[in-house]
Amino acid sequence: MIQFPAELPCGLRDGYGFKPVSPMMGTEMQTGRTRYRRKYSSTPTETTVNWIFSDMEAQLFESWFEEVLISGSQWFECPLKTPQGLKHYKAHFKDIYEGPTLEGISFWKFRAVLVLWERPILTGGWALYAPDYIAAMNIIDLAINRDWPS
Repeated sequence: MIQFPAELPCGLRDGYGFKPVSPMMGTEMQTGRTRYRRKYSSTPTETTVNWIFSDMEAQLFESWFEEVLISGSQWFECPLKTPQGLKHYKAHFKDIYEGPTLEGISFWKFRAVLVLWERPILTGGWALYAPDYIAAMNIIDLAINRDWPS
């Protein structure tokens, strides 16, 4: 899998968020009610990412987009901040990025919409079988790492 260049900084917080595509499909019944079902299990999610790069970082980003991602047509892994922390997600540029736009004296701003392969959520049955562990995750982490050192 192609990796986002480690030499480049992560995206900015400005305008950052996730917009999942609805995984449901509805069929209106004769009674007036609607029957819903899951359309697919791997739900694509869009996120808008802004970056601020130096001159050299901007050159690397544009070259990487063009030559490594073949004009942005390839999937890649990139670090993204989610409620689970900073993790690598499989992503794709929805279209070409906006920019570079000059910010300040010598920095360049880029903006792009990324499509993630699936929603960045906690999976594996935790919500079904151990919701209390999710709610108390910080307490358990503190107890194991601080109070019970190896």
